[in-house]
Order: sequence, then structure tokens, then C-alpha cells
Amino acid sequence: MRTTVGIIGAGPAGLLLARLLHNAGIDAVVLESRDRSYVERRQRAGILEQGTADVLRAAGAGERMDREGLRHDGIELRFDRRRHRVDFPALTGGRSVTVYAQTEVCKDLIALQLQDGGPLLFEAEALAVEDAGTDAPRIRFRHEGREDVLECAYVVGCDGFWGVARKAIPAGLARVFERTYPFGWLGVLADVPPSHDELVYARHDRGFALLSMRSPAVSRLYLQVPDGTDAGTWSDEEIWDELERRFETDDDWPLKRGPITQKSVTPMRSYVHEPMRHGRLFLAGDAAHIVPPTGAKGLNLAVGDVVTFARALTHQQETGSPELLDAYSATCLRRVWQAERFSNDMTALLHRAPAATAFEDRLQLARLERIASSRAAETDLAEAYTGFPFG
Repeated sequence: MRTTVGIIGAGPAGLLLARLLHNAGIDAVVLESRDRSYVERRQRAGILEQGTADVLRAAGAGERMDREGLRHDGIELRFDRRRHRVDFPALTGGRSVTVYAQTEVCKDLIALQLQDGGPLLFEAEALAVEDAGTDAPRIRFRHEGREDVLECAYVVGCDGFWGVARKAIPAGLARVFERTYPFGWLGVLADVPPSHDELVYARHDRGFALLSMRSPAVSRLYLQVPDGTDAGTWSDEEIWDELERRFETDDDWPLKRGPITQKSVTPMRSYVHEPMRHGRLFLAGDAAHIVPPTGAKGLNLAVGDVVTFARALTHQQETGSPELLDAYSATCLRRVWQAERFSNDMTALLHRAPAATAFEDRLQLARLERIASSRAAETDLAEAYTGFPFG
């Protein structure tokens, strides 16, 4: 098989890239190791920045998002039994975010790709990227029980942290920056309408809590738990009781309870691989960087990567200049490091470290008080949360 761009991974990044290239008249093939059902059920992020939502609309993938997604014009911060709302449009010149699950983004993009895009091969396991440093890279993969080769002009690895793409970059060229946090998130899905119409980020002496949602009828909630926690050790009643404690306010705000349908624990880590390019191989999304979920940046960073690549390749095809492709890694990393900074800041602001002292507790409260009382500090948070510019 031959194509211009070989894309490894049919998550939202790989699928969106395929759509952007199709719209630009550039052929691509997408290889996905899992089956279609798995991809369309894989629970991940659910907050789309303003720029991400705009890109999906421009790509022709925004119709259902605009009909079923939930526009949010702010978030609520809770600390010291107080509530403070951050008004995004008022602080950012009109920007907002949209609650629309990654599973739904994938469904929309898969439908478009199968309808009029290039080949999308499910259960096609990428085994290796070969000759990445040459002008003729290849993806060796297994599909329908036999090995095959996809010959490409370019390869984009959207295959996550454990994928094969990053392994094709020589170790001597790589620099890795990472941090592991001493806690995780116990996340639950519950068949109950959200208890608030916007996300609630709560800082409490017992640990962080987050109230989110997947739809007007399904709540998504999180609790900070020690690293290595087994979700099965928490009963439903214990989870609801702890959520009530951490969301407590002086105005007796009520938390709605309902049947919990899913429990899992998400570890917290930060990771950046530099560079994000080697020869004709380009990394995107979790293949190159991971952020803790506190700032809702993971999916949005991946979108920024593929938008940057699609613009750069289109520019090269139209002008013959490789300038933007050559700048791909540096362009993406500027945005990546701002997102890493914001995600780390939000994590430090809202989570209680296992060995936190009374002094550190008071510093957290002072930082939150500053956001609640200073328009400048509040604007910095709102601008970062609604999204950094693409490229």
C-alpha cells in the first residue's frame, strides 16, 4: 500500500488529521489496532476548548456537537466552604468550552471518514515505523492475520504513550521530561443529572473533588485518592459520602445521588518528549506529551498538534516550502509547555499533597483567594482554560 500520510491511531487526533487532510486534498491511510466498537466506547476527555470546537466545525464534524454538546461559560471553584464562579466570556472576549465526550467526537469523525475519506483500517496493528529518517518511511503492520507495509511520504504517530511511533526516534536524539504525582483520581459515571450546570473544582482538606458531566442525565465525578488505589475497594455509598464532604458549602448546596455505573482510577503524571519530529515522522497527542487531567488539556493539545501538521503540510504542497514542517516540533512544544504549566498549576492549586503542612494549606487558600479577588489572576486562569492559540 502507498499513501502520502500514514496515520497510526484512530483516536480523535488521528481521525481529525485524516479529515483535515481529506479536506485539503491530501490522501492518507489510518491504521487502528482496535476494532471500531472499542474506539467508539473508549472513555476519555470530555472538555473541548473554544479552538477545538471551532476546528471540528470547520472540518465538517460539528453538527452533532452543536446539537448535543453542552456549552459552558464558566467553572466554579470551591474552597473553605465558599463558592466562586469564573466567567469565561467576560474575561476572554467571549470564549467558552463545550462538554462533548471524546467517544462522541470519534463517532462523528469515523462516520465522516468511512463516508468520504481515505482508508480507515480497524484491527490493523502497527508493528514498527521503519526508515523514519529518510524520504520514504514505512509502517509495518498486521491486518487480517497477515503482515503488510504502508509506504508513505510522511508518518504521523497518534498512537498514544505505548505506541510504536515514538520508539522510531533514536534514543540519542530524545530528551524526556516527566513528573509523577503521589495521587490519582477515582472517577465514576453515575446515572443522575449533574448537581450543577457547570464544572465544579473543589479544594478540601481531605483532597480534591471534581463535578463534571457527560450529558444532562449522566454525571462524571472524581475524587483525589492515594496513588495505587483500587477502585473496587470503594463502595458506592462511601464514594457519595466523600463527595458530599468535599463539595460542602456554607449555603447547604445539595449533591444529587444516583446509581454508579462505572469506577476507575486514573494515575496523574506529566510527560513531554522532545523533539516531536524525526525526519518524516511526526508525533502527536499522547505519543509526545501527557498532562494531568486537572486542566482538561490532553485532547485539546492533540488537536493543536494535528492542526499544526495539516497546516504545515498544506503549506508545503501549495508553496514547495518545508519551512512550517521544519518548525513543527518547536511550534507544538510552545503550546505544549504552556499547557503543562497550567495543568501543573491547577493540580498544585487544588490537590492536597500527602505530606502537606499547615503552611502549604494556607498558601493554597491564599492562591484561591487571589483568583477570587483579582480580575487579572482570574483572567489568566480563564484564558488558559478556554485554550491557547493553535500555532
